[in-house]
Amino acid sequence: MVDGRLEAFSDGVFAVAITLLSIDLVVAGPGHGTTLAHQLREAWPNFAAFLVSFFVVGIIWVNHHSLFKNFAKVDRTLLFLNLLLLLFVVTIPFVTSTLAKYLTDNSRSASLAAVLYSGVSLAMSVSFALLFNWSVRDPSRLRNPVPSEQLKRIRFRFVGVGTSVYVVALIVGIFSAPVCLAVNALIAAYYCFEQTPPLTRTMPGPDVVPEE
Repeated sequence: MVDGRLEAFSDGVFAVAITLLSIDLVVAGPGHGTTLAHQLREAWPNFAAFLVSFFVVGIIWVNHHSLFKNFAKVDRTLLFLNLLLLLFVVTIPFVTSTLAKYLTDNSRSASLAAVLYSGVSLAMSVSFALLFNWSVRDPSRLRNPVPSEQLKRIRFRFVGVGTSVYVVALIVGIFSAPVCLAVNALIAAYYCFEQTPPLTRTMPGPDVVPEE
């Protein structure tokens, strides 16, 4: 079983990151010359960016949990790869806030904000791919190793698709921040249905509890 401290630390980072996303969800309140409905309409970029990023962080957490529950051991390389992933996870609130502020601004700053947002998402995806590749390079690292004949297909579905589309989102961000956010939303929707690699059950070892 993977060291519980690793998962507990990671879960704490995910929890902080997903909570920080809500900081920009504010309205001015009464006495500012506009109705609440108007203020909510004006704040739609904040809500849109929050919603996309909430699901991005949430899906990362779900897949992180699914991947790590199959790890048979922890080594120094895994710890640093996990830290690399968490580095980009905790950056998501910053780039989300920045993108929300410039989402409707037709300027080079809006393009830069979109590129930053997609760049962090791409880096997060690459770091997740590194974690996955670390796990499949040595069968002893997994409680239930991925069959070699399925590895290429699984790597494409679980790693290749997301990383490739994040590259597309980054390029799109140069030209349109709103479309860039929409592409990131499509990636989040894809991973709502695409699960971590289906793993073949093996004969249980001493530390493996058979499924009911």
